Amino acid sequence: MDKSTRYKIFNDPIHGFITVPKGTILRLIDHPYVQRLRRIRQLGLGYLVFPAAEHSRFSHALGALELGQRVLNNLREKDTTISQKEYEGTLIAILLHDVGHGPLSHTLEYSLIKDFNHEMMSLAIMKDLNKEFDGTLDTAIEIFTNQYKKKFLYQLISSQLDLDRLDYLRRDSFFTGVSEGTVGINRILKTMRVFNGNIVIEKKGIYAVENYIIARRLMYMQVYLHKTVLSADALLRNIFKRVRTLIDAGTSLDYSSPALEYFLTEQPSAKKLITKNMMQRYTEMDDHDVYLNIKLWAKSKDKILSDLCKRFLNRSLFRTTFLDKKPGKDFQKKIHQKTKKALKKRGLPSDKQAIDYYLSFERSYSEAYQYKNESIWILENGKAIEFSKAAETKNIIALTEPVVKHYCVHLKEVDVG
Repeated sequence: MDKSTRYKIFNDPIHGFITVPKGTILRLIDHPYVQRLRRIRQLGLGYLVFPAAEHSRFSHALGALELGQRVLNNLREKDTTISQKEYEGTLIAILLHDVGHGPLSHTLEYSLIKDFNHEMMSLAIMKDLNKEFDGTLDTAIEIFTNQYKKKFLYQLISSQLDLDRLDYLRRDSFFTGVSEGTVGINRILKTMRVFNGNIVIEKKGIYAVENYIIARRLMYMQVYLHKTVLSADALLRNIFKRVRTLIDAGTSLDYSSPALEYFLTEQPSAKKLITKNMMQRYTEMDDHDVYLNIKLWAKSKDKILSDLCKRFLNRSLFRTTFLDKKPGKDFQKKIHQKTKKALKKRGLPSDKQAIDYYLSFERSYSEAYQYKNESIWILENGKAIEFSKAAETKNIIALTEPVVKHYCVHLKEVDVG
């Protein structure tokens, strides 16, 4: 039998040729739940700042899968016992780790379902797939939920140095053109090994890990928390906030997506569980549902909703101004009055509720390395040493401190200085 018929090859600009064996994993890749990820942007609204950042959650899932194959093969070469069931289960968990993302990834994560995060939906989808695949995903689910006996397999999926982060940092760096996010993935993977049941990095990989942490910090500052991305996110969330306000007031709205209409009108909660109906409607949605509805709402009779939607479609975004400290009440009141005046000039409603759609005071938070809760361990002289203590450079300690920035999202004609 020709070996080429046993595999499917994907050509990826980040990792080269990705070879996937035919069988359960390839069947999962071809499943509608996973194919939906092709229609969800990895960086949400990041493309409004970085024009080439159009890459999808699907390409990220494949990239993480490829890294999973590399590291598992490497660990086996270092005499770590990984059965075929564990091997496949880990790869499935890696492939499906982000399958629960909704439209525009993180931007609307908390806007559609109450008491929710995308990991909850990923698990619900995995359980549904497990029924369809006759229990084939049992091990993957155990690993994904950290219930499996070999904890290092879970650490490959979720930790301070997991395959998810290694792929998205490199991938996002490539598609945004921000070279500071480049990570030496292969060296990190090659120096990974299992020690006392946990993933550690051999000492010769210490500089690659240091570069990874610095790259993570820089990507947050330059990409994920870019001021224009923050303003675009705020605008989109305000569109959905306005829609909810109108629904609560009994206003009739048009919808081009029945699934999105369900989440906006029913406002379901995932506090107790994610129902089958909730999951089915959620997996019907992708980025296109959001855009089609925004195009429709741009013609709304409601002045605020129409204005917000036109702003989004035409990239007439708000401005983000970073502040030196948390804004006081007097400062907020002053900007509030300026916004009121600007809205009146535009012929838009300018009451307190209206102003809240055009002005917000928020804060961003990022941590490059959370050594207190989860640590990266370096293997040195037969002992596992926490990374910040093993590093030869002192700047890693500084990178363990969270960065908190207060900022104001406001109309461009409103001077916040």
